[in-house]
Amino acid sequence: MFTGIIETMGLVKEVISRGSNRTFWVESSISSQLKRDQSVSHSGVCLTIEEIKGNGHRVTAIEETLQKTNLGDWKEGVFINLERCLKLNDRLDGHIVQGHVDTIATCTRRKEKNGSWEFEFEFPGKFAPLLIEKGSVCVNGISLTAFKVKKKKFTVAIIPYTFENTNLQSLLEEETVNLEFDMVGKYLLRRLSLKEK
Repeated sequence: MFTGIIETMGLVKEVISRGSNRTFWVESSISSQLKRDQSVSHSGVCLTIEEIKGNGHRVTAIEETLQKTNLGDWKEGVFINLERCLKLNDRLDGHIVQGHVDTIATCTRRKEKNGSWEFEFEFPGKFAPLLIEKGSVCVNGISLTAFKVKKKKFTVAIIPYTFENTNLQSLLEEETVNLEFDMVGKYLLRRLSLKEK
């Protein structure tokens, strides 16, 4: 369980393809503090730490994960957002995030607004019921508030601190991000769908 508050960025140092899986070596300021079998959010994707060497750690994404996320696009030199799991006695500064990505979205607009930024994203319309105006959405592991919500699009506003300390700073138009919708909304939609049957 995560909060969507990014601790640091990691740098992808090596990508290894093994069958239908992809293994990543990531270098970061928190890698040496991690433990094997620990769950860590990598740009919104919960991955298990397999090995630690110096300032780097190794994780593997299986085919199912690669199909639902943008991890298949990760290459050496790419920066990713990292967050360790929530402690029970911590403040929940963002919102409840599972690290289970629902889909990817494409950045359709990036606009600088006198020190802050706005990003517009387009996502598959079948997920439209899971996003509301001023609702929480997790973008590349970052807890954000959606506005200008349409059936297949939404916008987020990014403050300077978030821009400078996450990989949104390098996100360009037409590039993809990982999306996780609010867990409460998913349970409510499931409950309603069962009542209709």
